[in-house]
Amino acid sequence: MSARLIIVGPPGAGKGTQAGRIADAFGVPAISTGDIFRKNVAEGTPLGVEAKKLMDAGEYVPDELTNELVKSRLAEPDAEHGFLLDGYPRTLNQVEYLDALLTEQGERLDAVVQLVADQDALVERLLKRAEDQGRSDDNEETIRRRQEVYLDQTAPIVGAYADRGLVVDVDGLGGIDEVGDRIQSALASRGLTAGV
Repeated sequence: MSARLIIVGPPGAGKGTQAGRIADAFGVPAISTGDIFRKNVAEGTPLGVEAKKLMDAGEYVPDELTNELVKSRLAEPDAEHGFLLDGYPRTLNQVEYLDALLTEQGERLDAVVQLVADQDALVERLLKRAEDQGRSDDNEETIRRRQEVYLDQTAPIVGAYADRGLVVDVDGLGGIDEVGDRIQSALASRGLTAGV
């Protein structure tokens, strides 16, 4: 079973945890742009060298470079039958680039899993996590600001995919297994069943 998926969700919704679980269930790699950047930088690839220069200077990595890094990663053998993207696309230009890349390969995106959760509940969850882990930089103000930035940045991307009927909303609050089961049910309702 192949699956080409994207996962989005606000900070604290458990996106990273669920990304790994979905990828394992479908037998596809979970691909995070952060991981791609780190891998290319560590390996000293030409793209990695360019990205490191920008990141070291505190600059935003432009869409063109991010797109090239993602294209390179999706060309690896483990992504031949699908992938789960986490953290990409982040801009409408990246949405268009991914569309073109998949069309070129005769493929298409299957679904965008959006973890949704009450903002106050997420703030509470993150404050508790910060307390448990001794993260003094995670106060309510910074957590709420990150939530706002996420909503501002992600809304246009989610909107673009929602217009195509690709977005599957899943309640992100609850236990890990409970949320995971909701995701599998939501994807199954779209004809995407896990099983390698």
